[in-house]
Amino acid sequence: MHSRGGQTPKILVWLATGVLSYAWSNAVAAATDPPAETQVAIPDAQVGSLYPFLRATASRSTFDLSFLQERFQDVEAWKREARPKVLNLLHYAPPRCDPRAEVVERVDCGTYVREKLYFNTTPDVRVPAYLLLPKGEPKRRPAIVALHDHGAFFVWGKEKVIATENEHPALTAFKRTSYSGRSYGDELAKRGYVVIAIDMFYWGERRMLLPSDPPAWRDRDTMSVEDVAAMNRRCSAQTSLIATGLFKAGTTWAGVMFLDDIRTVDYLITRPEVDPERIGCCGLSVGGFRSAHLAGLDPRIKAAVVVGWMSTYGSMLQNKLTSIGFMKVVPGLYQHMDLPDVVSMLAPGALMVIHGSQDGLFPPDGVQAAFDKIAAVYQKAGVPERFQSIVYEGPHEFNAEMQEKAFAWLDRWLKP
Repeated sequence: MHSRGGQTPKILVWLATGVLSYAWSNAVAAATDPPAETQVAIPDAQVGSLYPFLRATASRSTFDLSFLQERFQDVEAWKREARPKVLNLLHYAPPRCDPRAEVVERVDCGTYVREKLYFNTTPDVRVPAYLLLPKGEPKRRPAIVALHDHGAFFVWGKEKVIATENEHPALTAFKRTSYSGRSYGDELAKRGYVVIAIDMFYWGERRMLLPSDPPAWRDRDTMSVEDVAAMNRRCSAQTSLIATGLFKAGTTWAGVMFLDDIRTVDYLITRPEVDPERIGCCGLSVGGFRSAHLAGLDPRIKAAVVVGWMSTYGSMLQNKLTSIGFMKVVPGLYQHMDLPDVVSMLAPGALMVIHGSQDGLFPPDGVQAAFDKIAAVYQKAGVPERFQSIVYEGPHEFNAEMQEKAFAWLDRWLKP
């Protein structure tokens, strides 16, 4: 496999015949050493001497809703039992509603048109979105839900994956680091996909604004690079407070994320330009986490790419908890299923998981264990060729080469 510069990068590819989210923080808290007389041989970790308790608690999980349990033989019967359980654990089930979509802008982008629109995901929540519509012969086309990352970069959301005019230099710099400077949603539109991207809760137009914020923070177009950095720091610092508020209000951050993404598919299939039988999803970092859950929870998803967010949860308890953070907690899930079990509910749909070998947000043994478990599920489901895991020698990113690999995978399964 060759890069555009003619170099041959080292790449390890596992086929199923045989994951990471710019997490909200990758800082490792230093554990305070106990007195010498009480020290035990525990490796340095975020949770220090409390790790044995966490490990023992997690070890009692029976994973009774994993497809690898002997009692499950039919994959569709398994999903009928497992999906409702995961959805129930999210503690977020607002009533369905008419999306009442309103297109507020249409821009000719050459080979496709970009619509700016708003629609309801619940009676109380109205989300902003971009929808990219390829030009050409009127017909139903395959569609992709493009899921933006975390990146501790809150001022923009959907614009991380969709190009807009007069892009802010701070956003341009972020894309260079995370996406090889590309807007991958636009790359997919050029390949003939209808693409939709929303602002996740707490990002972009849905970011938190406080009465005491400087006036400049309310207009993203006129914010300085320093303003953007300051607002991102403020939003990062308040993450745990917002998560606490959601918990006390009776819901979870994960529930809000996942339901918005599912309701985005609800809206997508109302569009006459979309083939409802050929819908996929893709995302980096927390976008990969969202992609894994949208793929597992929504039967309308037929193909998915998860970039930079895959591991077994048990392997993360000792020193990777900051990679999970409050917003990705599904209370009680680990008693029944692990993350690889959840994403495997896509089967027999096609799944690609991409990981960077230099990504320090996840333990390598946990990543490999997740790969192995997903492969085992797909093997048992009788479709081993529909899962592929890839490890690149690189950091936490969705670079151009990874993108081309992901696009080829989506083409394989979503295009005639």
